[in-house]
Amino acid sequence: MQESQLQARKRRILVTSALPYANGSIHLGHLLEHIQTDIWVRFQRLRGNTCYSVCADDAHGTPVMLKAQELGITPEEMVAQTRKEHHQDLLDFHVDYNNYYVTHSPENKAFCELIYKRLDDAGYISKRSINQLYDPEKEMFLPDRFVKGTCPKCGAEDQNGDNCDVCGATYSPTELKNPRSVVSGAQPVMKESEHYFFDLPQFEGMLKEWINSGAVQKEMANKFNEWFEQGLQQWDISRDAPYFGFEIPGAPNKFFYVWVDAPVGYMASFRNYCEAQGIDDTPYWSNNNDTELYHFIGKDIAYFHCLFWPAMLEGAGYRKPTGVNIHGFVTVNGAKMSKSKGTFIKGRTYLDHLNPEYLRYYYASKLNDGVSDIDLNLPDLAQKVNADLVGKVVNIASRCAGFITKRFDAKLSDNIIDQALLTQFQEAEDDIAYAFESRQYHKAIREIMHLADKANQYIDAQAPWVTIKDNSKQSFTHDVCSLGIHMFRILMIYLTPVLPKLSEQAQAFLNDDFSWDGAQTVKTGHSINKFKAMMQRVDMDKIEAMVEASKENLKETPSKKLSYETAGSTSSNLSADPISDTISFEDFAKVDLRVVKIVHAEAVEQADKLLRLELDLGGETRQVFAGIKSAYDPQNLIGKHTVMVANLAPRKMRFGVSEGMVLAAGPGGKDLFILNPDEGAQAGMRVK
Repeated sequence: MQESQLQARKRRILVTSALPYANGSIHLGHLLEHIQTDIWVRFQRLRGNTCYSVCADDAHGTPVMLKAQELGITPEEMVAQTRKEHHQDLLDFHVDYNNYYVTHSPENKAFCELIYKRLDDAGYISKRSINQLYDPEKEMFLPDRFVKGTCPKCGAEDQNGDNCDVCGATYSPTELKNPRSVVSGAQPVMKESEHYFFDLPQFEGMLKEWINSGAVQKEMANKFNEWFEQGLQQWDISRDAPYFGFEIPGAPNKFFYVWVDAPVGYMASFRNYCEAQGIDDTPYWSNNNDTELYHFIGKDIAYFHCLFWPAMLEGAGYRKPTGVNIHGFVTVNGAKMSKSKGTFIKGRTYLDHLNPEYLRYYYASKLNDGVSDIDLNLPDLAQKVNADLVGKVVNIASRCAGFITKRFDAKLSDNIIDQALLTQFQEAEDDIAYAFESRQYHKAIREIMHLADKANQYIDAQAPWVTIKDNSKQSFTHDVCSLGIHMFRILMIYLTPVLPKLSEQAQAFLNDDFSWDGAQTVKTGHSINKFKAMMQRVDMDKIEAMVEASKENLKETPSKKLSYETAGSTSSNLSADPISDTISFEDFAKVDLRVVKIVHAEAVEQADKLLRLELDLGGETRQVFAGIKSAYDPQNLIGKHTVMVANLAPRKMRFGVSEGMVLAAGPGGKDLFILNPDEGAQAGMRVK
């Protein structure tokens, strides 16, 4: 859909993010999703659309109950404390939800009971006795995530009781091999209990149609189609006491499984907000209306949001989501978050050392509409922020503003000295808007920085610091500096969804209120205020201090320590760092090999072995320095396909940043051969 079609009418949109679990702190993995959501929401609001966004703490489940016991407080007290901490962290990262609520609420209880009654009345609920794993030491049934063992499908060890992180299989905890209780370490025993089930298979046809309608990314739709081939199973929606949650009506000591009330929490949070504001929330959940509903989630909880949740909504007479936007995990410096390395970084620890907009910009520069993992490379973050935001965007204003305020009465010129250049900035609006709308933020950032380069090149060429000294060129200097301010203003309008606080500073400096359409207006003759420094360069010493503050000594961590898993968030798996001369198959499987097309190649001056390659990954271009100069004339490489490691962390070299690795083989010298795939290969294909 073209951008003009997207804005043919003003839209009414409700957006949600996955609910952080209420027994741990917000970390940089969670923040990828919240920032991704917030950018999209701010973009919609800047466009003039009605766009509400809600979230909440996911409060229920055994982990919260046990954690509260450990702390010697009630679950309600612990949830209240955690929610307050989470909300403040998100606010300090400029994540602007209309409502940040909690699933342990009267609104959520009412919605859960209503949906359950409707499903039961329609014949979608049944009950039967099942055998469950039971901890004989703690005298409690074990939830899925409190059992670990060997995956029954692929044999991977230390996997959760409901799904395998290695092969992606889902299963019952009773199918695990060598199960053990995460709570006590004891070997669980089988015990019978009556449970309640939601008849998910009845919705298979509807789910297939919805999933393949474009509501989820194609790569995820393909994954769901594999699950359909395996066959959908009835879903156990009940848990036995002791349990912190909502009791099922008419079923004493039986509670709704947390994944029943967690997504219903979206409805509850929005209801809580709407009642306070006098807004009717009905259209956002009813069928046959012109509202839109979007969920932003991580790939680890796609199963719940794309199978169980839409089926529950359908069965209870509510609308299905317009779209479920699924993203990958966060790695740091090319590896899983690590407590021993200090790369498991809590949001508050980050805020103690760095500007939150550094992270917002860096994530935006990496985020696309796919589900690949995002690598947070900390040296690259510093380089990108310093080069792009400080060195390019803010630099435009700082180079021009002083002349305007000191020599020209703080007023912009009445003349546009280069209309063609300004028009380029204005005409970029549709492409940048479409990139934000389609969640291809990296494309928006790339186009914005391309324009920033043009602005700086123009200012360099006109050299107002030279012409200001010539009395005969005062008008010329005024026009040049005014055009620089116009270009800066448009860039800051485009960056407003990503950098809301920097945008506020720019609006104060420009004496302006931004709207997306404002890029098409020109503020000739407009008064501006005195320029003040807007953003400091990233200091690597502060990054190193942040990493140091995040380090934990794991050497004495007991192997049976209770692990509180995240039920409704997107946290990465955590582990101590093994030291070994070998890698596992799972480690090797992380390597992302892609077929790429060489679109440009050139020798690197002052380097004996390096060629600089520009590689097309199928819509994304990467720069790679490859040590193959002795074997190839760079001109002969252009247009060829080869294989690269696409998820290698960027490496800063003397000649620039290398964003991957090209694979080659041979004894060396002229006998060095790039791995050239079949002629039929397409850029971006993964090598299997």
